[in-house]
Amino acid sequence: MRQHEHASLGSRALLFAGLVLLWAMLWGQFTVLSLLTGIAVAAIVTLLFYLPAIQFSGRVNPFLAGYFFVRLVVDIFVASFQVAWIVFKPGSPPLNSIVAVQLRTRSDLITMWVAESLSLVPGSIVVDLDRGESILYLHVLDTDDERDVETARARVLATEGRIVRAFGSAHDLALVRGEEEPAEPLATDGYTAARSEGTR
Repeated sequence: MRQHEHASLGSRALLFAGLVLLWAMLWGQFTVLSLLTGIAVAAIVTLLFYLPAIQFSGRVNPFLAGYFFVRLVVDIFVASFQVAWIVFKPGSPPLNSIVAVQLRTRSDLITMWVAESLSLVPGSIVVDLDRGESILYLHVLDTDDERDVETARARVLATEGRIVRAFGSAHDLALVRGEEEPAEPLATDGYTAARSEGTR
């Protein structure tokens, strides 16, 4: 019993620290103010809202974790210029899509990290999440045809793959590599639900 309680306390502490880190990342700065407000928000979330039990793999690959964060910064930088071009380029407004992407893992933690990482990159934002089926629904800019939609879907899966290789369990790795099948059948073929005009 004590061992289980210590494990639960450790998981809560890691989750709390993760929420503080995500808050700072969303604000794009690491200052005393962002740290204090992050702690306050994390305390409110963990105390007032129900949070499902999250299992941590206990596995971290420092090299691949570093690559994930560097690649995330590069993606944010590149996407910022791409969105600026979409906004200011002449012609009719681009088509946007709501894209459904079936993740390969069923880990709540991996799903959260994927969703937060995608939302940090300009040009796409997670608008809904089916936790039971691990399906992310994203609003994606400038998707004129199915090839653009498939490119957006591939970008999501690539992000998932980098996170799993850096932090995922052995089971998550096997799922990403296609060595194992998910516990439940895939619920969608992976994309488009709706389209709209305009940049947002």
